[in-house]
Amino acid sequence: MRTTFISIAVIAALSMSACTADQIYGMGQGWQRNQCTKLPDKTEVDRCMDRADGSYDSYKRQAEAERRN
Repeated sequence: MRTTFISIAVIAALSMSACTADQIYGMGQGWQRNQCTKLPDKTEVDRCMDRADGSYDSYKRQAEAERRN
């Protein structure tokens, strides 16, 4: 239920503003970092934070490379 509410709130916010893809990615990364802090194991938190700290440009390059394969 909470995830649904968050998803609806994000979609509503995005539809009312002219966010760039980079801004949307940043919001998602912030949400992911918040979720990382809820993990019980420190090693998992660190791994999760490493994934959440990736830049939008890095994400974009990786996504383009995966599409080519």
